[in-house]
Amino acid sequence: MQKIHPTTIIEAGATIAPDVTIGPFCFIGKDVVLKAGCTLESNIILKGKLQIDEGVKIFSFAVIGSEESDVHIGTKTHIREFVQIGTQDISSENRQIIIGANNFLMGYVQIFGGVTLGDFCIITNAVRLHENVTCEERVIIGGLSTVEANNKIGTGVMIGGASVVASDIPPFMLVEGNKATIKGLNVIGLRRRLENRGDIEEIKSVFKQILGDGADKILAQEIADTNPNEFIQRLSSFVASSNL
Repeated sequence: MQKIHPTTIIEAGATIAPDVTIGPFCFIGKDVVLKAGCTLESNIILKGKLQIDEGVKIFSFAVIGSEESDVHIGTKTHIREFVQIGTQDISSENRQIIIGANNFLMGYVQIFGGVTLGDFCIITNAVRLHENVTCEERVIIGGLSTVEANNKIGTGVMIGGASVVASDIPPFMLVEGNKATIKGLNVIGLRRRLENRGDIEEIKSVFKQILGDGADKILAQEIADTNPNEFIQRLSSFVASSNL
């Protein structure tokens, strides 16, 4: 059963699942799709072409979408207060924004046009992801950080707070600073993710070979072509095609 506060405005054409909960003073545009189990707290604006999948929770004063945007938010993602997604001027080239499943976007996060965010990411307070940034899955970005336009963040990366990222960051890295530089491997993240400790030791070895003294893209491509380990392939192929 829908629980929609009477002060909420819903334009004709919006698609809202039967069990969605919407609090007071929200605005739901005509091209919005809200799937089962979604919860909107209060004072939320949803506009443009926007699909919000099952179990998403959006907290007060978030603004998602504009008349030009095309946004998709994956299942069970939580979007905290004052987040802005796709609200800035968006060109036809970067109108699509994809937020994966099981993400946690903390307060005051800003996501610009063309951004793709993988699954199980944590984007902490007041982070900015500029145009055409791609974050693979399980990325953690510390508060007050900025990722500049057209850069890619690999899986398992952890970015320290108040960092400015101006280049691609390969998978499994720990980075920080303004401008952000690689400080080493995100070893704690690897231990949580990988049961085989041999994989971690192999990642450490390859990391030293291809990133120990600058990015060796030729060697990285050779390793990607010959090493059967999926995690090594992800790391080395990323480096080979990166803007490092």
